[in-house]
Amino acid sequence: MRIILLGPTAAGKTQLSLQLAEELETSIISADSRQCYKHINIGTAKPSTEELERVQHYNISLLGLDEEDSAMDFQKRAEMWEKEILKESSHVIYAGGSTLHLQSLIQPFNEMPESDEVNIAKLENRIENEGLESLYEMLTEVDAEYAEKMDGMNRQRIIRALDVWMQTGKPFSSFHSNDEIHPDKDTVVFGLKWPRQKLYDRINERVDNMIEQGLVNEVKSILGSGHSRELQSLNTVGYKEIIKYLEGDWTLEKAVEKIKTSTRRYAKRQITWFRRWEFIHWLEADELNVDEMRNKVKSRLE
Repeated sequence: MRIILLGPTAAGKTQLSLQLAEELETSIISADSRQCYKHINIGTAKPSTEELERVQHYNISLLGLDEEDSAMDFQKRAEMWEKEILKESSHVIYAGGSTLHLQSLIQPFNEMPESDEVNIAKLENRIENEGLESLYEMLTEVDAEYAEKMDGMNRQRIIRALDVWMQTGKPFSSFHSNDEIHPDKDTVVFGLKWPRQKLYDRINERVDNMIEQGLVNEVKSILGSGHSRELQSLNTVGYKEIIKYLEGDWTLEKAVEKIKTSTRRYAKRQITWFRRWEFIHWLEADELNVDEMRNKVKSRLE
């Protein structure tokens, strides 16, 4: 049985997934588009060293910061990991909030062409001359559905989607099945729900904790080791704002406030997207403690 735990950022997915994995004696695959990268730990809210020792995790600190990744790449890795896990356990748990990664589990991508270097070069050149916004506008014209699904203006995903469209004449979103999105009989999806203001309070508190845990020094270390600020992996809420602070563009106070604002906006987009999925079994996280939510999940599996 495949168990998917989703919800907006700061909803509490990590703690619930840990308890559930221990109870069911299984592993967790992170359905997060950034936790797969090494070095960006604090700002992506990766499980702690202690938590990683408690339960086997996959898709954590797997890639270098300069490596490219996509929802389809994740889908292929997840298929491999899932087969491995289900050899030893009756269940596999996915936990995360990245909408395209989650959708790839429920409605897998169809095969699509490999990247075309000529197209990529043309698109990169256009970014240099006209800015990423021009490519995003182009994407909204040829594939508005996919543009809406992205977590913000993601350079790598915009280029990939336009490359596929240039090669095939078909929108990138068409490479998902046109069938109605619904999990198969061996997949059950749970979501953590919070009243909006309580969720925003949790987000603000999480950002403050990240600063206390050393997010600024983490970003300093990454840039100090020679990584370019232009890497797509660093075009991530929390990192791009701290880079602005370190480069003298913003005060730390302004950077922190920008992180909170961007994270709240991201959570709002996640919530809007998840509302379309009527198959989610929602857990009222402000009314139930972790043990109670775990028991509700387990009762659905029986």
